[in-house]
Amino acid sequence: MADDSEMESSLKPILDQKSLKWVFVGGKGGVGKTTTSCSLAVQMAKVRKSVLLISTDPAHNLSDAFGMKFGKDARPVTGVPGLSAMEIDPNGTITDLISAGGDDAQEAMQGLGGVGNMFQDMAFSIPGVDEAMSFAEVLKQVKGMEYELIIFDTAPTGHTLRFLQFPTVMEKALEKLSALSQQFGGMVSNLVNARGGLPNGQTFEDVLAKMEDLRNTIGDVNKQFKNPDLTTFIPVMIPEFLSLYETERMIQELGGYEIDTHAIVVNQLLFPKKDNPCEQCNSRRKMQKKYLEQIDDLYGEDFHVVKMPLLVEEVRGVEKISSFSEMLVKPYEAPE
Repeated sequence: MADDSEMESSLKPILDQKSLKWVFVGGKGGVGKTTTSCSLAVQMAKVRKSVLLISTDPAHNLSDAFGMKFGKDARPVTGVPGLSAMEIDPNGTITDLISAGGDDAQEAMQGLGGVGNMFQDMAFSIPGVDEAMSFAEVLKQVKGMEYELIIFDTAPTGHTLRFLQFPTVMEKALEKLSALSQQFGGMVSNLVNARGGLPNGQTFEDVLAKMEDLRNTIGDVNKQFKNPDLTTFIPVMIPEFLSLYETERMIQELGGYEIDTHAIVVNQLLFPKKDNPCEQCNSRRKMQKKYLEQIDDLYGEDFHVVKMPLLVEEVRGVEKISSFSEMLVKPYEAPE
């Protein structure tokens, strides 16, 4: 258990953790994940040479948040030196997975015809593969990119948890394919040769080597995700029952995946003045205080709990995001 004095109400310890390579930001829909991930990315860009912010959420809100268009290729965020962003399609196919190993591997798999289909069927026999293809796209996109830190603005909770299962799931799938190739490799190789070989003069062994290389890559990523020096997950929530319940469930599951989480962002807090005549504001603040007490009881000793105010205007555009981001590292002080 961490010492109480270390658990400040700030994400500054995250910024100070220079070894971090991967940061995931996630939570229930509508709690401010994208605003938080964009704000964290802005702060991280101040202390790192290069930061990449990736949206794996089908809603793709990065473009709206920063007020500029992002797509499947990384693009610099205007006005934030050192920060780039991209939005990738979370819906993929097994072919996307193969292409993560290179275009030649994709062509080779297609060239296998019915045998290639058997390999695809084998991969799809692993539960969760069809829902986890987005990570293959991530690997393909970030391969060769030199970024000190990669931040993920993730989809709502259930999709995020499946996303984080991906490396383990794919390791199992590729292990099955490897076992299959060892069992039937000679027969398949003879069949391929009888058909005149594969595209670009490849052999069946070349295909297997590329898939083994992909398995090693995924295995390395899996190890990195389970290393708290390299990876952390930041849940974002609001002080309401369903959000608190889902956050607790997610933290428990993250523990099961051996993924570190030691900071939480609580958004949309009301701080009405004592003489505020707004009955709804005061009533809602009273409800929020009840859940904040529960949050402090659950996480106060082991987590950096960052409390962010509900502002009177939307946090959109680089200037407003940059201003909002300051409160992630310097705790907000409510006016008297």
